[in-house]
Amino acid sequence: MEAALASALTKEVVLKLVTLLGEKHKLSKGLKDDIRFIHTELDMILGDMDEHLGDPSASSRPQVVSMEEMRDLAHDIEDCIDRFLPCVACEGGAASVLHRVKKAVTSTGSRFAAEIRKLRKRVKDAHERRVNYDVNGGRSFAGADPPATSYVPESDLVGIDKPRQELVELLLGSEPGNLSVISIVGFGGSGKTTLARAVYDCPGVVRRFPSRAWVAGSEHTEADGLLTAILRQFHTAAHESKAQNSMDDFLRTTECLIVIDDINKQHWDAVKAIFHRETRSRIIVTTALQSVANACSSGDGYVYKMSVLDAHLSKALLMKKVFFRGCSPELERGSTAIVEKCDGLPLALVSVAKFLLGENEPTGSHCARVCRNLGLHMEKDADFTKLQQVLVNNYRGLSDYPLKTSLLYTSVFPNGHPIRKNILIRRWLAEGYVQCRYRLSDLEVAEENFQKLIDRNIIRPIDASNNTEVKTCKTHGIMHEFMLHKSMSDNFITSLRDQNRSKFRHLFIQNPASGSTLGLNHHTSSASDNVSGSEKFRARSLTIFGNAGEAASEFCRCELLRVLDLEECNDLEDGHLKDVHKLWHLKYLSLGGTICNFPRNIDKLHCLETLDLRKTKIEILPAEVIGLPHLAHLLGKLKLGKKDLKVAELEKFLPKRSKLKTLAGFVADENPGFLQLMAHMKELQKVKIWCSESTGANNKGMPHISKAVQKFADDGMDTPDVPRTLSLDFGNSSGDFLGSIQEDGYLSSLKLRGRLSRLPQFVTSLCGLTALCLSSTNLVGGDLSNLCTMRYLLYLKLVEADLRGFTINKGDFPSLQRLCLIVQIPVPPTIREGALPHLVSLQLLCKDLIDLSGIKIEYHHCLQEVALDSMVSAKTVEMWETAAKKHPKRPKVMFLRRIDPIETESTVKYVAADGPICEKASSMEFNQVELVQSMSQKVCITHSAQSSSMNKHNSALKKIMVSQLPQAAPELSSAGNNVMPPSTSMC
Repeated sequence: MEAALASALTKEVVLKLVTLLGEKHKLSKGLKDDIRFIHTELDMILGDMDEHLGDPSASSRPQVVSMEEMRDLAHDIEDCIDRFLPCVACEGGAASVLHRVKKAVTSTGSRFAAEIRKLRKRVKDAHERRVNYDVNGGRSFAGADPPATSYVPESDLVGIDKPRQELVELLLGSEPGNLSVISIVGFGGSGKTTLARAVYDCPGVVRRFPSRAWVAGSEHTEADGLLTAILRQFHTAAHESKAQNSMDDFLRTTECLIVIDDINKQHWDAVKAIFHRETRSRIIVTTALQSVANACSSGDGYVYKMSVLDAHLSKALLMKKVFFRGCSPELERGSTAIVEKCDGLPLALVSVAKFLLGENEPTGSHCARVCRNLGLHMEKDADFTKLQQVLVNNYRGLSDYPLKTSLLYTSVFPNGHPIRKNILIRRWLAEGYVQCRYRLSDLEVAEENFQKLIDRNIIRPIDASNNTEVKTCKTHGIMHEFMLHKSMSDNFITSLRDQNRSKFRHLFIQNPASGSTLGLNHHTSSASDNVSGSEKFRARSLTIFGNAGEAASEFCRCELLRVLDLEECNDLEDGHLKDVHKLWHLKYLSLGGTICNFPRNIDKLHCLETLDLRKTKIEILPAEVIGLPHLAHLLGKLKLGKKDLKVAELEKFLPKRSKLKTLAGFVADENPGFLQLMAHMKELQKVKIWCSESTGANNKGMPHISKAVQKFADDGMDTPDVPRTLSLDFGNSSGDFLGSIQEDGYLSSLKLRGRLSRLPQFVTSLCGLTALCLSSTNLVGGDLSNLCTMRYLLYLKLVEADLRGFTINKGDFPSLQRLCLIVQIPVPPTIREGALPHLVSLQLLCKDLIDLSGIKIEYHHCLQEVALDSMVSAKTVEMWETAAKKHPKRPKVMFLRRIDPIETESTVKYVAADGPICEKASSMEFNQVELVQSMSQKVCITHSAQSSSMNKHNSALKKIMVSQLPQAAPELSSAGNNVMPPSTSMC
């Protein structure tokens, strides 16, 4: 990991040095030679460090010390360049910046030249030390450890019944004749291997498949070796060189079951090649990669996604392993801290339990101390060896150092805190942790890196997935703890209250909730303690969650900041920002709900790329801000000043080439400035517009809106490969002015909210439109019929009071994959057989929904998920779960909880819920009974989001328990419906 951090930083420095050596800087010969020397040395060291990325744990002590020295040297070189050249890569820029650059580099006797000479000597000395101590020579790296399996012994199983039952039913209920693959996918340590083994050893499965084979993919680097291992378990006499032919003959005549634990893509390609589509055999695979699971189970297969344990089940596992004699209130509090930190990962809970067994009488305070130092225990104590191996392999399996660094960077956010994807990506870009390659832009590479982390289940989506795009995510709790500890050990991330804060690149302040732990292992103090006026911070980011306290006036000491994230700061005042304009390097600035006015001189933030004002009370945007030369993302609900500036005057504030990509958004009022300026923002990709009441009342602004929308859509025709999103909210006004927009134009996503008398023609004529959302338009069935002609639409969301009369016939929406319907009247559209042939997700959100409401999900062969309002009745839940169970793809039934917007003009939103409200009380009561009376009973190691119908006995039990429900303990309030009474096992 040390190599990854130093390598990423060194590459950033090398790129800056290359820029500095460009023709536009007139350097003296001596200074140019010094810079060229540093550039060459660092470039060579960069290549050497990359060789250490595979297994830094195998490095010798001299190698580790050398890498630490080079990391610090890279930091100092970057600091030197940044202090003298605040915008070294700027093309053209403000005169003051160019003057500062010229002043910095024109004299060999300048401070800059002197600093460069010192750095050159340090680089040379470091290089000599590497030679003297033979840091590069004779090294021998051990191969990476094979991925650790997380198989849990029988005695550790907590609730295997329900997930096992579901997979056994899938396995035994599938029709013979077609290759069927069950993929079990999830984060390392979530219990994939344990679940697969439980299914494999089930007596009913053994009877059905007398010929069985279990192989570990991690033990076979070559696919031929994997096939041979499978063949040997079938007791054939085939020679290894003829393994494939023998397997082919065997599979033609025998009904068998094969389990491949920890499969990779190469393994699957080899296995798939020897299977015929018409076969009686079945395959179960486990993997941490979502893409591999999807590939293995394409067609008639099934992907089972593991979930972490809920709080109640986590506590039940601890009770079973550690607190089997009972739990005092004081110990209860300590166990809650463990549950929060382990975040439902079974292997983490078992590891902590093993560690606590070494205590004669564990107390709650001791449990809390273990939590605070969990990262250190994972590094030092043998009880955590298996867990550490899983976490290290998750990290080491990432493809390159920018991806590793990007993952480490997520630990700057609090454990369990939701992270918005766009915020994370923009921060990566501002920090320089993403570098373009081939023909991909920095943004495209950042999007790709984010998707890789999602694919590996290291970070997981937590928002309601009504579209394929992940908007919000979080890291697994135990992985966060591991990364934070390593980041602190490597001077990468720490608290601003750390006494050694001046050595770190990224600082944060986190105020933990009452009863939770922050997990800092370093000595801490008040943020303002021991801060001398001469102390220099090398931090590139500062992120504050909660109260900043006295530190609110100290952040400007971090003069090299690139990211200042104050969105979640609760006690910031306008006066604390009076010197923010002095942060010359700032690229990302977000402010929170306590800020009412723009910081003065903010237009001097020459390098600013992202300005996020969405949570502030700021409404008026100074015209000078849109003139910032690098501004790419402007977020808020803003108006230009009331002063009626003419377009020619406004254009003076725009840079020669505006880089604004996101304008989300602005209020269109009597001042048409924003609308007119849109025509000059050639790189715009995302626009959000609110129409003010005054605009709708006098209709004066409507022509300007139509013209701006027309121009935005027309410009998209020149770049059809670039996504373009428009969101238009005309509130209580009529949107009929959209009828004047000419047909054609390119948009990839369109959102309209407000009254329409008819669907504007331009909506259905847009080129490239793949996502459409209509909200509160008051359109009815016949008005929406034209939507059915949209052949390329992938996602449709309708938020309407009444969709009766809307009929989707065979052949309509031939490409649609995701349909979200939020209605008040519980009568969904009529969907004929043959319509929506590629539908993957159906969200039908109405709390008053009555049974299936005429929807026949068997018409949709590709369906993978159904989402319902969490307030629907128990009968409706049971009918949908029964229908899902009968569907060939067994789509998971999800439940979403409605959140009414604070602002009346905002759209209703839904978030993921634990389950239907009608089942929560009964589930809590059952959990309480189970915890007290049946601790020895096997319950679930993982709870899957996939739902299945309850049998009649369980339904009756629920009704009895609901009628006799006592007051539930507070700690059970979050249990939801994640635990069900054990089903009758087919095993």
